[in-house]
Amino acid sequence: MSSKVQFEAVKTLGFAAISAAYAAVGAATTHEVRLVCLTNNTEGDMYFTTNTAQDEIFVAAGSFKLFDLQVNNYEKTDPKFVLEVGTQFYVKQIEAPISGSVYIECIY
Repeated sequence: MSSKVQFEAVKTLGFAAISAAYAAVGAATTHEVRLVCLTNNTEGDMYFTTNTAQDEIFVAAGSFKLFDLQVNNYEKTDPKFVLEVGTQFYVKQIEAPISGSVYIECIY
């Protein structure tokens, strides 16, 4: 892993592709992710997950959640507290959106 912070391409999914079933948001990660921001720029509440068998993260309409995965990392026991390469994010609606998109930004 590089010591220089870099960004993956933004992952996005428009409102018309979001339903009550989980849909993939962009491509899977191509790096070990240290920070992830989930943004819901629609007027409907959403669930995000990396495991379509369960709802993992609630993101209210018009809001975001930011997770710095390494901020409290103790390097001697968890030198790589990251999301692994190939992590796929999914989203499903709690309330149907009529405009907007969801976005996922990853830093590695």
